[in-house]
Amino acid sequence: MKTQSLLTILTAVNLALLGYQVRPRFAGASTVDVPPVLRGRALEIVDATGKVRASIAVLPEDPKVLWKGKPYPETVLLRLISPEGRPNVKLGASQMGSGLLIGGESNPTHIQVLAEGGETTLKLIDKNGTERLIKP
Repeated sequence: MKTQSLLTILTAVNLALLGYQVRPRFAGASTVDVPPVLRGRALEIVDATGKVRASIAVLPEDPKVLWKGKPYPETVLLRLISPEGRPNVKLGASQMGSGLLIGGESNPTHIQVLAEGGETTLKLIDKNGTERLIKP
């Protein structure tokens, strides 16, 4: 009888010790070593084969490239890329304004929405290259 009581007490102590050691790991597992903000100059998401499928980056001003007669400004650009490497969604923002391009299955099919300065445009292009420009 003494042996059975001793085994019961030892089992209870072991369970209490196990509970004490396991509890802090699960309670703080989601917040341990997690920075409050992720900072960097660019972010790329890759698929299982290592191909970049999404990216967000800050592109510096490029005086060699002209856009409407001015150097292309610093731009934040988000790209969502197809398995074939084609950017099917582009979302950009700069001091000049912002734009959204949504690409279709075949080139040049796409929709482009621009808001620059005080102007807005919507451009629709089908697979044959037929273009429709809509302005307010």
